[in-house]
Amino acid sequence: MTDPKRLIIATRASRLALWQAEHVRDRLRQHYPDCSVELLTMTTRGDQILDRTLSKVGGKGLFVKELETALLDGRADLAVHSLKDVPVDLHEPFELTCIMSRADPRDALVSNDWSSLAELPNGAIVGTSSLRRESQIRARFPHLVVKPLRGNLDTRLGKLDRGEYAAIILAAAGLERLGLAARIRGYLSPAESLPAAGQGALGIEIRADRADLRQWLAPLSCADTTACSVAERAVSRVLGGSCQVPLAAFAQLDGAGQLSIDALVASPDGVDIVRASDAGPVAEAAQIGERAAQALLDRGARAILARLIDAPDAS
Repeated sequence: MTDPKRLIIATRASRLALWQAEHVRDRLRQHYPDCSVELLTMTTRGDQILDRTLSKVGGKGLFVKELETALLDGRADLAVHSLKDVPVDLHEPFELTCIMSRADPRDALVSNDWSSLAELPNGAIVGTSSLRRESQIRARFPHLVVKPLRGNLDTRLGKLDRGEYAAIILAAAGLERLGLAARIRGYLSPAESLPAAGQGALGIEIRADRADLRQWLAPLSCADTTACSVAERAVSRVLGGSCQVPLAAFAQLDGAGQLSIDALVASPDGVDIVRASDAGPVAEAAQIGERAAQALLDRGARAILARLIDAPDAS
C-alpha cells in the first residue's frame, strides 16, 4: 500500500483536544513525511453545555458525535479522543482503530492552599466533573463538600483561582500535556482514586470501511496500553458504563505477560462501594475485564446500578 498523501483530523476546539490532535499529527508526519496532515476544529455539544453535569445531559458521547459526523460526510479521515470519553458501545460504521501509549493515568489534586485532600478542613469545597471521583472522595472524606465542575481545563482552573473551590480534581495527563504540571499539588494513587477506564490514553476513531487508514495508523498503536484498555473497557461494557455510573477500572501489566485489573462501582454519595480484582494472561484481556465486572455484579453492584437507573435524574 502506498503512503497517504493527505489526512484530516477532526478534533474538539479546546486547548487540550488541540494538543492531542497535534500530537497525532506530528506522529503521522514522522511516519509519512510527504503527507499533508491538517486539523478540522469543531465545537461539540459537550463543550457547549456547561451548566449541567454530563450525567444529566447525555454523557461523554456528547464529545464524540459531531466529530463522527465529519467522518461520515468525508470532511475528516480520523478523529482523536481522550479514550475515557469514547463510549464503549461504538457501532457501525465507526471503529476505534488505534490506542496510543498511555500517559499518567492518575487523578491529580490542584489547589492554591492545600497539598492533599486529607489537609482540607471540614466543609471545604472540592470540584470535579466525575461521579467516579466524587463517590471515592465522599467515601474517604465525608466532611468535604463535593460540587460539580464543568468547562475546559483553563475554565476549571479559573474557577479555582477565583476561590469558588478549595481544591479541584483533574486528570494528571491533561495538566502535564499542557505544561501545567506545576499546578499539581499531589497525585492520587489508584488506591486513593481508581482511574476511569482508558484514562491517560488517546484513541483514534475512523470509519470501519477505511482499511487504508487502519493500516496507516497501526504504527501509532501501543500494544500494552491497548491490552489494558481492552480489559478496562470490558468492565464498562458489561456494566453499561456511562457518566451516570460511578465506575472505575484500571489495568496494569507486570512485564511477564500477566495483566491485572482493579475495578469498582459506587453510589454517588460514596456510602456503597463494591470492589473487585482479577488477573490472567495478557491475551485474555477482555475476559479478565469481564470477570472483574461479573464479580462486581455478584458482590452488590447490581443493586447500585438498579438504583441509579431508577433515579429521577437518570437519562
